[in-house]
Amino acid sequence: MACIEVAPAAARDPFSCKHDGAAAVSTNLLPLPPEFVDFLLGQNVDPRVYLAAQTLPRYFRVKPSATNAAGELAKELGIKVEPVSWLPGFFRCSSQASLASSSAYKSGKIYGMDAASGAAVAALDIQSGDHVLDVCAAPGAKLCMMAEVLGVGAGTLTGVDISRHRLAACRTMLQKYELGNRARLFLADGATFSILPVKEAPQSNASVLERQSHQSCSYLLKDGLLADWRPPKSKREKRDDQRAVSKEQANGPELFYYGCDSGIVGREMRSVLAQGTADAALVDGYDKVLVDAECTHDGSLKHICKFEQWGWETFEKRFFNSERISTITNLQLRLLSNGFRLLKQGGTLVYSTCSFTYDQNEGVLKQFLAAHPDAEVREIKSAKSWPCTMTGLCLRFDPLVSNTNGQFVAKITKERMPYEQIL
Repeated sequence: MACIEVAPAAARDPFSCKHDGAAAVSTNLLPLPPEFVDFLLGQNVDPRVYLAAQTLPRYFRVKPSATNAAGELAKELGIKVEPVSWLPGFFRCSSQASLASSSAYKSGKIYGMDAASGAAVAALDIQSGDHVLDVCAAPGAKLCMMAEVLGVGAGTLTGVDISRHRLAACRTMLQKYELGNRARLFLADGATFSILPVKEAPQSNASVLERQSHQSCSYLLKDGLLADWRPPKSKREKRDDQRAVSKEQANGPELFYYGCDSGIVGREMRSVLAQGTADAALVDGYDKVLVDAECTHDGSLKHICKFEQWGWETFEKRFFNSERISTITNLQLRLLSNGFRLLKQGGTLVYSTCSFTYDQNEGVLKQFLAAHPDAEVREIKSAKSWPCTMTGLCLRFDPLVSNTNGQFVAKITKERMPYEQIL
């Protein structure tokens, strides 16, 4: 099914999202809290979209090296597995399938990921040699896909997240799927993170470091240089490692994990944590940036439906409290603006959320573009075959159309020079 264009192509307006008649929708058959329904109607979102949760399939991605994994999975679980025709490497099966119990999952051949989420990564068009930044990396599925697409060339992958336990999940995924060699993870606020990619080999020869004598250490510091990352095995070792780097990392990003080919081995910690400026980023910034921003998660149908069992009080506490709703768009704008600041001239940024709302998507994008004259929204050419809805140049995955979870995707490039550099 091809992408459906609902805004006049001639206008090329990246903003147009109306769900006509949503205010008249009957919600008698939907087990949604009245407050949540009112929120949806206020955003012109048809609450009936959640009925699609009953028929949504489960999606997963197969590692490129595990070409027979989908067939093995189908045979082992006795289920029907179909390739996603519009997104290479992705497959779908019944939502009742227990993927986590399969040998393909346990052996690191497949990982669960909604096809709409995969589309956000595909929109980046990552090439071998790119330096890629994931501003909100947790829980790690998109990060793994980016690492796979990046391959084994000269590029690097940087993941940032503000939550320690969620970033630990990213690290676990990278290690399980053996995708962490070119990656580095930072515990930091994506709205203020300022570390640019490593593009040159370190001056020192890392092979002279005594790597074998400290197999359990997270950071092996030899003459002030970093050697191979090792997971600490005891609380004492964790404390010792933290003391070794706490001075350099005080009040700033924490180097949480790095692979052997990430450009960090053989460097001093202070150079790894050096802050980059916006001017420096124009030349030495990231080629590709993904800002899959924190949101109200209302477009994740399976996620929302879980709260029917967990209790809507939990949903309100975690995602839908009044303070969070009032501040979420400001956070999204800050994340988008900072991701763009770290993008090099001519680079590509993808802004995405799993929210249906205009305010968190087109609304944030409008504010961003008004403040960044050097930014341009571009057409996602590969989306011509995707089952999405086009609102101008932006894409929306509507579960009733795409048979996926909801997703908003916009592609932005840093092409025009800032006004202050022109005048």
